[in-house]
Amino acid sequence: MTVLAQHRRRLFIGGIIGIFVVVAVVIISDAGALADALESFDWRLAPAIFGLTLLNYLLRWVKWHYYLHVIDVDTVTRRDSALIFSAGLTMALTPGKVGELLKSYLLRARTGIPMSRSAPVLVAERATDAIGLLILAFFGLIAFRNGWQILVASAIVIAMGLLVVQHDATMVRLLNRVGSMRAMKGRAASLELLYTNMRTLLRPRPLGMGIAIGVVSWFFECVAFYLILVGLDLPRSAELLLQATFVFTVSAWVGGLSLLPGGLGASEASVAGLLLLIVDDPGMTTSVAGAATLLVRFATLWFGVLIGVTALARVAHWVTDAEDDGATDDSGPRVEGMATGR
Repeated sequence: MTVLAQHRRRLFIGGIIGIFVVVAVVIISDAGALADALESFDWRLAPAIFGLTLLNYLLRWVKWHYYLHVIDVDTVTRRDSALIFSAGLTMALTPGKVGELLKSYLLRARTGIPMSRSAPVLVAERATDAIGLLILAFFGLIAFRNGWQILVASAIVIAMGLLVVQHDATMVRLLNRVGSMRAMKGRAASLELLYTNMRTLLRPRPLGMGIAIGVVSWFFECVAFYLILVGLDLPRSAELLLQATFVFTVSAWVGGLSLLPGGLGASEASVAGLLLLIVDDPGMTTSVAGAATLLVRFATLWFGVLIGVTALARVAHWVTDAEDDGATDDSGPRVEGMATGR
């Protein structure tokens, strides 16, 4: 089975799980009351909601392209870079988003850049996104004091991870152990390249830039969630924006920690549960919480998946062309030659 076929299979499985989750939300929220809540939603806000989501994707693409530049990957055009990033949005439906390695795979198919060279970009993206979400969540934590255990534990784990990566002696020992494994025989150079690029991306300037982009980009989706709540007839207020930011970021974290495809089930339960817990307004009923959950997940997950499917259809021939040319092996001479000859 080819890599693209595997990813399509995972995408299909994620879609099936998503359908079951939607059905569960409908049943728990009372189908009739949920339908009434959706019918009363102010659909005039939809363009702004999707526009804010697109701004999130745009800024995250800027970070992806910037990180490629940081590790001296300059052979990919902005257009191809945008298509690769967009195709990677489909992989939100893979467990823990591990399927985002598809971006490295497509980059290799298009330019010959080894995956070991670009894979650290994916790690840096996820790390800075996670830190950005944590920063946004902590604003709500001060006010609501719910879920602080998850956020504090996550912050500690991220900090320890960043410290370990920056500690040469520890990483050298770790790489030596990994390199001595039979499955990694002959991959010592790739491991060294991966670590070198990882350290480069986690230097103060690239790390700070990535975190700043992460905070701003994810805040756009928090505002989109706020507009969804407003569209469901909750009163506009700074407190509601703070609540929306807290609920969205914490549910994103819970979904990520669950390692479920797209956080399906875990994120939906977190969104609905936190809304009912912290939004002290008569308008926040079970059916409204269910409607808000379905709307925000469509606007911030399924909308991205649809964009990704469209982009993946446009770039799939890159993989076929690369396979026909024999440029599919990360250790192949053509791949390595193209990677170093800029």
